[in-house]
Amino acid sequence: MNEQGLHDLCHSHNGAAKEFPFGPETAVFKVAGKIFAISGVGAGPLTVSLKCEPELAQQLRAANPAITGGYHLNKRHWNTVTIDGSISDQMLADMIEDSYDLIVAALPKAKRMALEWTD
Repeated sequence: MNEQGLHDLCHSHNGAAKEFPFGPETAVFKVAGKIFAISGVGAGPLTVSLKCEPELAQQLRAANPAITGGYHLNKRHWNTVTIDGSISDQMLADMIEDSYDLIVAALPKAKRMALEWTD
């Protein structure tokens, strides 16, 4: 997965928006104003930080050296994934979807319905 593919995948979710609140070197993906993914732009190695259920976050870190506690984030709830080929594109897509779902699930019902999100 390259940077453009990663950004396209994050942006493909309903209501997802890409912003640059921390400067042009950091892409932030939000849904309903809430962050679900953060990725560096133009820097190597390619990484993405994603929200994750705390127990799963620990399991993923233990099983994959490319997954660490969220960089500059609450490490209980966020993982940073280094995209180095050791994680399959499908697994990465699943982690992005899980992060998006965790954020949307916490939104008010009206916002979830507007996104046509199903639990």
